Amino acid sequence: MTTHTLTLLDGGMSRELTRIGAPFQQPEWSALAIIEAPEKVTQAHSNFIQSGANIITTNSYALVPFHIGEERFAQSAKSLAATAGQAAKDAVIQNNMGTKIAASLPPMFGSYRPDLYQADQLSRIATPLIEGLAPYADLWLIETQSLIQEALDINTLINQICNNQKPVWVAFTLEDEQPSNQATLRSGESVKDAVTAMLNAKVTGILFNCCQPEVIEHALTVTLDVLKDRQAEHIQIGAYANAFAPQTKEATANEGLDEVREDLTPLSYLEWAKKWHQQGATLIGGCCGIGPEHIAQLNHHFAPLKD
Repeated sequence: MTTHTLTLLDGGMSRELTRIGAPFQQPEWSALAIIEAPEKVTQAHSNFIQSGANIITTNSYALVPFHIGEERFAQSAKSLAATAGQAAKDAVIQNNMGTKIAASLPPMFGSYRPDLYQADQLSRIATPLIEGLAPYADLWLIETQSLIQEALDINTLINQICNNQKPVWVAFTLEDEQPSNQATLRSGESVKDAVTAMLNAKVTGILFNCCQPEVIEHALTVTLDVLKDRQAEHIQIGAYANAFAPQTKEATANEGLDEVREDLTPLSYLEWAKKWHQQGATLIGGCCGIGPEHIAQLNHHFAPLKD
């Protein structure tokens, strides 16, 4: 029986925002609540904190031109990122729980689309988000990454702007439409190569997110093998799956809310979390479609092991 501690992350913001009546439409997606009703964002964060989350993630995922448009981005990206940071901070203050804030930095050119990456445009998009979020961040979470190079480039930019003063975690999204015996990112790159690159970049946490829970177990096994070979067992690993059916390479985040799998109830999601924890994951939460009720179930089970 494993005895390592656990840090509990939050779940998916978009469905929680819609559930509590926050403004929500495409293409702005979860960014619309930051623009029009940041108090609803604070409420959603509070719901996850009260469910037991040790770390909440800023609602900054959709604050990119892909969602809010080039004109609004140029005018307001930094201030909107700061608003997202403040909404998270307000929830922490209101609940007085010592919860930490992870500053979310998303794929800058669209989820699940490594083919759209433009290295020469990264700084233009990521810099105002980093600058706006920096005062509120306890750590950085570069999430839903499909491409090793984008994760590396964002990490470099954080270090340049913030002088590497806070932990950086990177979460990769895995191929789950046609999984194989090789754990791969949606780019087709191997998890082994991704983990090796992150170790070389000196990130402090490696996670897998926004993919089906069924593909995460193998990715964690590969990760643990690399960490052992590199004598880097101090690096934290984690998982926060989504509740969607497998996503195709043609999927875009602006098509609407995907259907949630009925089988991923709080109790069934707990079974996946228990497997990940037994493997060695110390950072566990949920992504799209995983709500406060799922986090509460995880909290109920893992409370004796929480940091």
